[in-house]
Parts: sequence; C-alpha cells; structure tokens
Amino acid sequence: MSKNTSEINFTVELDENKVPEKITWEATDNEASDECKAVMMSVWDEESQNTLRIDLWNKEMTVDEMKKFFHQTLLTMADTFEKATNEDKMAMMMRDFCDYFAEKMDLKGPGQN
Repeated sequence: MSKNTSEINFTVELDENKVPEKITWEATDNEASDECKAVMMSVWDEESQNTLRIDLWNKEMTVDEMKKFFHQTLLTMADTFEKATNEDKMAMMMRDFCDYFAEKMDLKGPGQN
C-alpha cells in the first residue's frame, strides 16, 4: 500500500546582497504557484527538543503589513494551540494578548484594514 505525499516548495529570488526580492510558493495540491511577501516557518526538532525557524520577507513588505502579518499569525497560533492541546483558557489568554497587540499597533478590526 502506497502512502500519499504532498510537497510545499518555496522559491526565494535574492538581490546581489542576498536580500529576498520575490518569494513564491507552490504545493502539489495547487495548480499554480503563488507569490507572497513573507514566510514564517517553524519545525520541531525532536532530538534537540528545540524549534528551528525560517523567517523571510521581501523588500516590498511594509512595516504596516508586517504588523498585520504578526497579529494574524499570533491569532492563528492561538487557534492551533487550542486545537492541539485543548488548553482553551491559555488560548483565550493568547487571544487577549493579540487584542492588546492590535490595540498597541493601531490595527483595526478583524481584518485590520
């Protein structure tokens, strides 16, 4: 019996100083590649019991976009944490922090438009 697999690939075009200019990603489930301005990826290393990370953003990403990106990522992390651990009280505290973050970063509403 064969196992199903899926791949996600990132392509990062760099300038002469090795600063990302363009980031695209594609998945085997998706017909086309999509461009994005930023990627944050965390990988759990069981042996070292540590998180390995890749954080990239291109030259065109604005500070305001980065604030929104972080806010939305933090909210998503709270959802994932709750789903994975059933720790609903801690997830709510994380969301409370996200509300605080949004207020201090002057982000507006659920979509932060």
